[in-house]
Amino acid sequence: MALMEDSWEILEEYHIDEDLGFALPNPLEELPHDYDAWSFIAKNLPELIENGQLRAEVEKIPLLSIDELQGHKSQRLAHLILGYITMAYVWDRGDGDVRKVLPSNIAIPYCKLSEKLGLPPILCYADCVLANWKKKDPSGPMTYDNMDILFSFPGEECSKGFFLVSLLVEIAASPAIKAIPIILSAVKQQDQDTLQKALLDVVFSLKEALRVFQEIHEYVDPKLFFNVLRIYLSGWKGNPQLSEGLLYEGVWDTPRKYAGGSAAQSSIFQSLDILLGIEQIAGGGPAAEFLQDMRTYMPPAHQDFLRFLETGPSVRKFVVSKDDAGLQETFDQCVEALVSLRSYHLQIVTKYIVIPASQKPRENEMAEEPTGQENRGTGGTDIMNFLKTVRNTTKKSFLKDR
Repeated sequence: MALMEDSWEILEEYHIDEDLGFALPNPLEELPHDYDAWSFIAKNLPELIENGQLRAEVEKIPLLSIDELQGHKSQRLAHLILGYITMAYVWDRGDGDVRKVLPSNIAIPYCKLSEKLGLPPILCYADCVLANWKKKDPSGPMTYDNMDILFSFPGEECSKGFFLVSLLVEIAASPAIKAIPIILSAVKQQDQDTLQKALLDVVFSLKEALRVFQEIHEYVDPKLFFNVLRIYLSGWKGNPQLSEGLLYEGVWDTPRKYAGGSAAQSSIFQSLDILLGIEQIAGGGPAAEFLQDMRTYMPPAHQDFLRFLETGPSVRKFVVSKDDAGLQETFDQCVEALVSLRSYHLQIVTKYIVIPASQKPRENEMAEEPTGQENRGTGGTDIMNFLKTVRNTTKKSFLKDR
């Protein structure tokens, strides 16, 4: 029993929810009325962009203080809203007419709020996936049909499909995170039975996450994702359209570079890599650097959880030392489940980025991103090479040859 109590305390300390993992439980849906000017734009983004009014509306917003944003959930909602406004202001219609300066009436409160939350001043995964959801029927289940997102970009239902499926993958994988404190405690107490059961929970949870991930085909259209939504998720790091970065007027004198939202900003998979001793970061190289950088886009409590795991006992060494074939096989099933998810992610990127990029009409080239940019992820990296490296590192982590 003490084992379970300890594990709840650990999860609570690192802002991990028992049922939702790293997702924000029951996000707020409305800011105080003082912030109606922000909320109006966020709620009407697609129409304002379509009517060509978005930038003028943003420039009219009064400079607001963040002092009335009391409490974590209120601050997370404001960060989400300002992230949406910023992406819309910079990219507008996604036709190559890019703004390189974020006006001070948005930049100042956005940067102050970002500093308070320990998040960067750009729309990140912690905003658009983890804090951008509600239930239609509050007493109903956490299912796609009973859920919606709080704010959308242009591209019809694409935002909802992409963000909600990502969230539901997080939630499906959350029992694996819940098992982590039990696994670490079992290793410390040399309790092989408890360890094996908890590792099987990880396997089952990751298989369920893969099943949920497959629902993306039902809800997200590849052409709409590639040609519309992806533009609004792009950042200003590794992006030729904003090669200098974005100037946050009234905050810094020089432009700053931030990566766009990326699944690499999810804490789940970095947690499991550390737990299983899969050395994604230790080996160095571009993929390792990118993953290390992506940690800075996670809420600080979740970054702290990764650091906590890095100081914990090695599950891998313990499993090897016990020379128990059943335990080793269960450990390898965990690795196999991660390999399967990462292989599937490669298939998704091929369908949603690589193939649409190859089908782009040539006559639009002047207005489009320069060649080579098409195959970059929203985080600004060469996505296929990155994902293959991460998948191959995972494959090298089996205890027994497969």
